[in-house]
Amino acid sequence: MHLPFWLSTALLAPLLVWQGKQTRRTTPRLPEAGGAQYGQYGDGEPTRQLLVIGESTAAGVGVAHHQDGLASQLARQLQRQSLHTIGWHSHGINGIRLQALLDNLKTIELPEADAILLSMGVNDTTGLTPRRRYRQQLLALNARLPGPLYLLSVPPMHRFTALPSPLRQLLGWRARQLDAIQQQLARERPADFIYLSYPPMDDPALLAEDGYHPSIKGYQAMATALAPALTATLLRSKETQGGLA
Repeated sequence: MHLPFWLSTALLAPLLVWQGKQTRRTTPRLPEAGGAQYGQYGDGEPTRQLLVIGESTAAGVGVAHHQDGLASQLARQLQRQSLHTIGWHSHGINGIRLQALLDNLKTIELPEADAILLSMGVNDTTGLTPRRRYRQQLLALNARLPGPLYLLSVPPMHRFTALPSPLRQLLGWRARQLDAIQQQLARERPADFIYLSYPPMDDPALLAEDGYHPSIKGYQAMATALAPALTATLLRSKETQGGLA
């Protein structure tokens, strides 16, 4: 147990609860993106398939159409860098926590993918999911999916200016703890987990109107930051299989 965090949370609990309610009351609740949750860039049969799963970022909250969301933007970048046809698919649920995502995946059949990216952590941060449980759930998710699971960094919530202080600092503290678990798993089990990070979105132009989720420019910035490492990994994987030259 991380005693300093829990002591601080307990001492500030009345204020944190009030700030949380006020934030939910005053922050616009944006819908998930509309339109097709899949597509491709390039002609012919896709050489590689990309799948993004998780919470609101995977659901495209902050943009009107999935075409402008993270999976699509990433596939566009990968196609430009590899010059091969890249397919993409999104499966995200706004507000979901990791255990609920695990339960959801038992009821559906995900499309085949060469790279599966997980965008999680914000709702498990606000829901105070215990760190050990979060780690166990990541391991359980990895056991259900083929190949390595790409873990996108948990957003630095201490930089979310839409959140008041000290709620922002406490949630940022917790987000860093969950992100550290993801990094640890990537170090300990490199065949099962690959950690990918991207710079914080400090520019207001990168945020949607709620000041919380990415805008179109925000998703573009995320894709631009993530694409080089992802492209290199996919190219190495394909070359090992004797395919992509």
